[in-house]
Amino acid sequence: MTQRVELATVMDRLAVDGLVTDYAVAVDDGDWAAYRGLFTPDGRADYRSAGGIEGDVGQVTTWLADSMRLFSMRQHLIVNRRVRFGVLEQDTGDTARVQADYVNPMRFAGPDGEPAAGPPDFVCGGRYSFAMLRTHDGWRLREVVVEEKWRRLPDRRFDPVADPVADPVAD
Repeated sequence: MTQRVELATVMDRLAVDGLVTDYAVAVDDGDWAAYRGLFTPDGRADYRSAGGIEGDVGQVTTWLADSMRLFSMRQHLIVNRRVRFGVLEQDTGDTARVQADYVNPMRFAGPDGEPAAGPPDFVCGGRYSFAMLRTHDGWRLREVVVEEKWRRLPDRRFDPVADPVADPVAD
């Protein structure tokens, strides 16, 4: 492999990684115009494993904008990104597939839309599969598939903090 090809591969890797980050930030910030702009015109997303829908980017953007109003705080942490470049029309590197694990803590919105105090109410995790295409405007998402593997809703019990005066172990 020549240095030029290696440099191009590194640049593509950085661009693809940036697209995954832009995806997470758009969802977390509720920037639905930015979210829609990350996709190719025929882009699709599948959130069925997380209780959502599957459809074209327009349908999914509308659904996300509506359903994410339930959460006043969202933070996608997307890690373990495995990138594989593919071939389209005999040109290496025009497609990419990314598998990445995620953890997503969220907090339900209170009656006023603001977050309640305390830890996140809802935490889920799983794996994303992103299919990407190099376009004239840069890398874009053709498909996003969410595979939710787990979720946790805390019980509403609060354990008191140990009182060192009343706690015989602390003496």
